[in-house]
Amino acid sequence: MAYINFNPQDYFNTKLYTGTGSAQSISSVGFQPDWVWVKDRDAANSHNVSDAVRGATKTIFTDAIAAEVTDATRLTSFDSDGFSVGTSTSWNTNTNDYVSWNWKANGSGASNTDGTITSTVSASTTSGFSIVKYTGNAVSGATFGHGLGAVPKMVIIKSLDNGATNWVIYHTSLGNTKKLYFDTAAQATTSNWANTSPTSSVFTISGSEPNASGENFIAYCFAEKKGFSKIGSYTGNGNADGPFIYTGTKPAFVLIKDASNITSWVILDNKRSPFNSADDVIRVNANSAEAVDTAYADTDFLSNGFKLRTSDAWFNTTGETYIYMAFAENPLVGTNNIPATAR
Repeated sequence: MAYINFNPQDYFNTKLYTGTGSAQSISSVGFQPDWVWVKDRDAANSHNVSDAVRGATKTIFTDAIAAEVTDATRLTSFDSDGFSVGTSTSWNTNTNDYVSWNWKANGSGASNTDGTITSTVSASTTSGFSIVKYTGNAVSGATFGHGLGAVPKMVIIKSLDNGATNWVIYHTSLGNTKKLYFDTAAQATTSNWANTSPTSSVFTISGSEPNASGENFIAYCFAEKKGFSKIGSYTGNGNADGPFIYTGTKPAFVLIKDASNITSWVILDNKRSPFNSADDVIRVNANSAEAVDTAYADTDFLSNGFKLRTSDAWFNTTGETYIYMAFAENPLVGTNNIPATAR
């Protein structure tokens, strides 16, 4: 059984809201978020990602290789119980529905000298999440400190300055010789990790995508925390009676990618799909509106994991390796001794 000594919703929460076209504050997140990821559910607008280390008004886009933009009409502030947005159509078109995924780290960050590159790190060792900003030095095998005090199992990196550089992804199930790109549907390819696995203090990088000389980078780092997050992989069986993936929690958010083939990154969550099956799908590497179709997803969120009920290629092709990252709504059993229940 999984035990944690905190409420998962104090560190991760999905918040839905409706655009007004006028500046507004989005409240009831439950904490002051340090990473806010927003997608317009109704229109072909890019995914917008902002964090407290870079500061409000700084945005990057998961579906594009574009450099960071500074725009005061997008996210305008991180607030005590949520965030505020301006008039940007990507964040606040009148009557459009939006989803925001929110993580808590540790504010604007502090200097970290654990690696060969000095980094600015905002880390929650409780929940296993950190935001890292660093400047590349083009040295193969360079390292940056991530502040987690535990080995990260997934690391997401983007150049802030270079509008021609992909997002690069490390995932523990692929190891230190493979990487994925967030902004494309491409399968896993040769890595930028110098064939070196991360440690509890540093992450290793090589090549221009995560370490071009003089460029600024942002990294989102995740260590697995029992009862809060699960980062792993499964093998598809190509059957409508798909595999069950044990997470030890009732999932609130699941990110999935077929690492073996050219298929989209997809996100399911418990707020857009409050009842089983979870079939409201958003693609990370595309700006398209949300797809609501059981042919795509048809996934059950259970008290201790998720069960696939589709043979769709995004989720369950025979013999393919799928990587995932999941965050909890509730642990299977928490320190309050209240068990999670299925929906």
